Amino acid sequence: MSAQHLMPQRKSAARAGGVFAGLPGIWAKLSREPLGLAGFIILFILVFCALFAPWLAPFDPAAQNLKAAFLPPSLAHLAGTDEFGRDIFSRLVFGARITIATILAVSLIVGPIGLIIGVVSGFVGGRTDTVLMRFTDIVLSFPSLILALAFAAALGAGLETAIVAISLTSWPPIARLARAEALIVRHTDYVAAARLYGASPLRLLLLYIAPMCIPSVIVRLTLNMAGIILTAAALGFLGLGAQPPAPEWGAMISSGRKFMLDHWWVAVMPGIAILVTSLVFNLVGDTLRDLLDPRHGRS
Repeated sequence: MSAQHLMPQRKSAARAGGVFAGLPGIWAKLSREPLGLAGFIILFILVFCALFAPWLAPFDPAAQNLKAAFLPPSLAHLAGTDEFGRDIFSRLVFGARITIATILAVSLIVGPIGLIIGVVSGFVGGRTDTVLMRFTDIVLSFPSLILALAFAAALGAGLETAIVAISLTSWPPIARLARAEALIVRHTDYVAAARLYGASPLRLLLLYIAPMCIPSVIVRLTLNMAGIILTAAALGFLGLGAQPPAPEWGAMISSGRKFMLDHWWVAVMPGIAILVTSLVFNLVGDTLRDLLDPRHGRS
């Protein structure tokens, strides 16, 4: 086999070797972050529960059994039962599927929108930067929860409209972060060298500037996921999110608040699920910041 045919194979092997060579370093950094490692483990458990909910849940989350209403937590019902006799643990497991799906959907919408607006604003500058950033400031001037409630009320109740409402209010911080990164990257030496070699503005934007902003955007998205969870739970609590009998955690708290004094587990268990999930995404976001951004690395 000729040397020309071997070159692509050698380059592919070198890339693969570089990727796998970095894994021990990532694992070494992660092992020095016990809270971050615990966050990744719990996040894996949550995703596992969301994917395999039908096999992990001991009961049908929508099956009613009025004779078993308000049973306290026990071995038969780990989180107790609600006013309709539905197993709360099974509803929490299926609710993880709704929560993870909401987070992923919002992130897939917000990430590209914020990245594109921020990178274009920071790279082009001038009047384009002024218009885009003033529009971003207008959206940021409204409390995100109030704005999400307004959009959800205007679009109608439902999980899909809740995702759209949350997305419409969550992109401005991503855009401002991407703009700040683009302002730094566009003045680097390698971008100047690419410009001297005749790279077009579109090529500079897509191949040299945007990829350097992606790690910071990913970290910011991960840190924003806790806020997305709380906003989605608030919409569900107010009846603007996923509709009954869907086991959405915010809606479960709303239906269980009437029984807090006598049957605390009906509202407390989904509240604990929201608390743990939000905390996990904060821990994962902080750890990803240390792993992906060397400026925040610890010695």
